[in-house]
Amino acid sequence: MHENDISYKIIGAAIELHKSIGPGLLESAYENALAYELKQLGLDVQRQVAMPFIYKEVKQDVGYRIDLLINEKVIIEVKAVDILLPLFISHNY
Repeated sequence: MHENDISYKIIGAAIELHKSIGPGLLESAYENALAYELKQLGLDVQRQVAMPFIYKEVKQDVGYRIDLLINEKVIIEVKAVDILLPLFISHNY
């Protein structure tokens, strides 16, 4: 499946999730629910996947984790915020 097709399903699932449970929960709750929704859509979902950080050809032990890795092609970093700061808003339409 192409990344665009995967992304389309992810966005649809995220919108459905937001409509169902709304704002105000912890990131872990959204991560669990989104992983469930994506699995229901037939996608391969891996959670909390270790991600190496390599700097100048040296692997750094910093403990990065990918929240969700979908079909080994799309990375999702789940974020829950109280207020949308200007930093989060894209003006490049």
